[in-house]
Amino acid sequence: MRDYRELSRSIAGSTVLVTGAAGGMGRATARLFAVEGANVAVTDYLAAGADEVARELVSKGYQAKAWKLDVADGGEIRAVVDEAASYFGGIDIVINNAGVSGAMAIDAPGYEDQWDRHLAILLTAHQRIVRASLPYLRKSKSPRIVNIASTEALGATALQSAYSAAKGGVVSLTRSLAVELGREGITVNCICPGPITTGMTQRISDEHKATYARRRTALGRYGDPEEVAHMTLSLCLPAASFLTGAIIPVDGGLMARNG
Repeated sequence: MRDYRELSRSIAGSTVLVTGAAGGMGRATARLFAVEGANVAVTDYLAAGADEVARELVSKGYQAKAWKLDVADGGEIRAVVDEAASYFGGIDIVINNAGVSGAMAIDAPGYEDQWDRHLAILLTAHQRIVRASLPYLRKSKSPRIVNIASTEALGATALQSAYSAAKGGVVSLTRSLAVELGREGITVNCICPGPITTGMTQRISDEHKATYARRRTALGRYGDPEEVAHMTLSLCLPAASFLTGAIIPVDGGLMARNG
């Protein structure tokens, strides 16, 4: 009988790059990884928001630094990834979290612009960040990539075709990269959050949220950003070395319900 092999559940000392980290799930993820001992590259389109998160973490004794990052700008992605790697001495974990949302009928004026914007931010940016980070991930002992998609990639809602198409692309990109990079020990997984209390859902009334959650989710409530962040952390542990290509709904049982 083989001996039991101890696997590490610590990310202390590793470096994580989080996009869209100024609020919501990104902010919760940045905080959690910092608490767990990682160096956190806090990036967001909103420079002031990224700075605020980084200052808060540093004030509590954690390792963090902020960068302004427009993920729709390929040149900016390359520059920020290289700067973060230089500052922290590498990159071990990439969390593609930055997002945008918006409802629009397919025949509405402006749909083409929305389509282009959603694909640029929600899908094209993911592969660009992975490509820019690969030289550093290949040097890591436990390289991890986590892409944040949505349950809209698994089941559609009216007026969300651009968003759903982009998030569906993230699911397929995740699987493809998992296969392509697996022999190098780089794991690539995807989280599909369901209804989560974030800035993107603030415009929805509490009454409507409660009704939706009661009817659609098994747990009968919206999730918190921290609940998504903890799943993200689990995928990035050194011990999660045989998990790749997974598409994981964090949705309170939304996708499990039949109607």
